[in-house]
Amino acid sequence: MERNTLWSLRLGFSGKQAELIKKEGIADFLKDSFSDKVDKQLPGFLKDSPKTLAEIQAYKQGYKDITDGRKKENAQFLTTSYNLRGWWVDKMRENKYPLREKLVVFWHNHYVSAISKYRVPYWAYTHNMVLRENAFGNIKDLTKKILRTNAMVYYLDNNKNRNGRFNENLSRELLELFTLGVGNYTEQDIKNGARGLAGLFTADNGAAYNPKMENTDPFTYFGKTGNFKSDEMVDIIFSQKKAPYFITRKLLKWFIYDNPPEALVTYYGDYLREMDYEMQPFLTKLFTEEFSKDTAGSKIKDPLVYMLQLLDELTITNQNSKLIAAFVSNQGMDLFNQPNVKGWDGGNSWLTAQLYLKRNTTADNLCKGRNVAKINLTNLGDPGTDYNAEFDVKPEWKKAGDNKAVIAQLRDRLLCSADEQLQKDFENILKHDFDAGSKSADMAVLALVNYMVKTPEFQLI
Repeated sequence: MERNTLWSLRLGFSGKQAELIKKEGIADFLKDSFSDKVDKQLPGFLKDSPKTLAEIQAYKQGYKDITDGRKKENAQFLTTSYNLRGWWVDKMRENKYPLREKLVVFWHNHYVSAISKYRVPYWAYTHNMVLRENAFGNIKDLTKKILRTNAMVYYLDNNKNRNGRFNENLSRELLELFTLGVGNYTEQDIKNGARGLAGLFTADNGAAYNPKMENTDPFTYFGKTGNFKSDEMVDIIFSQKKAPYFITRKLLKWFIYDNPPEALVTYYGDYLREMDYEMQPFLTKLFTEEFSKDTAGSKIKDPLVYMLQLLDELTITNQNSKLIAAFVSNQGMDLFNQPNVKGWDGGNSWLTAQLYLKRNTTADNLCKGRNVAKINLTNLGDPGTDYNAEFDVKPEWKKAGDNKAVIAQLRDRLLCSADEQLQKDFENILKHDFDAGSKSADMAVLALVNYMVKTPEFQLI
């Protein structure tokens, strides 16, 4: 696979940015990605969505007081939550510099807070915006802010954590899944950490400590003693020797290697600590150094990259983003709703035999101009939107050269590798007498694309 295309897929969701990376160079592409502005405008579909605790209570009570209230509340929740998914997919598809969104998806799966538990779309949105606004900032600061989101506090039961009746859920996941990883803390650290988080409850402008419910007694946390609160606890956690390696390993897995070498985890983790957990210098070093290596094929595409690359290659621009969200959900990547606090496993879990079959069926449908599935948009809470059952498909290719030149062009863009047998298969589809100027050329190339995107090699980056 051509290097700029490979990194367009790794730093985004399709091959769209390949020419931009080639033109700017990887270092300048990263600088422009870091400076890309965040859209902070509240989406229209959330304008009337309940936001304060009083509004949320009144909203839920209103549905209790009407016939079929639970059913109607579920329908409204489905509508808003799928609008939220579609809103985010639009950002992934439309941003000139998609690295921020790629990193937001990473953080989203790191600081998990599934909407199905708290069922407040505005909380899911604000949690997502904290990730977006701080994606390229300091990891310690991001962790502190995440602990003050209503979504996280409610999802991990910290509303039940109060002085004298401690709940350890948030304290445990803060150490196990957000910062240090198993083996780098003790059960006593978890118990004592719950004291520091006691009384941190949902509130109107993000989670806040309730003075009547918080702990006021000193406790020991990783060898330090005091009456620590969440911000101080985070600083203590990130001062631990093993702190940088857990997050570094996950970042390497997300962007480059499904099985990152431990030597690289240590090498980049040491640099992350040296940079005091600042993401921009860390990502610059990581991506510029790995860019120069031959690493194609070291990672299985997640469902988002698979689908958005395919749509881009076939120049399908009118696909409903909520249908894309439904597809990736069916592939095990439900946005805003991971199966558990550990999030999506990634790696081989993206390519089980069943999911691979679904990918190939989807590719076949799209190449034939049919939609990803016969999904009724009403079932996604969107009865008023047109469903495009069929659409025009036009593969991207340079109309020049013989069959081998066209094959090479597509192979470099679509496949991480291709052996001699695959090359023969390609030449059996696009034969030696192929004429790039003929009326049937697009159909012949589309048949080749259809074959390529159903190979195991297309599933890798």
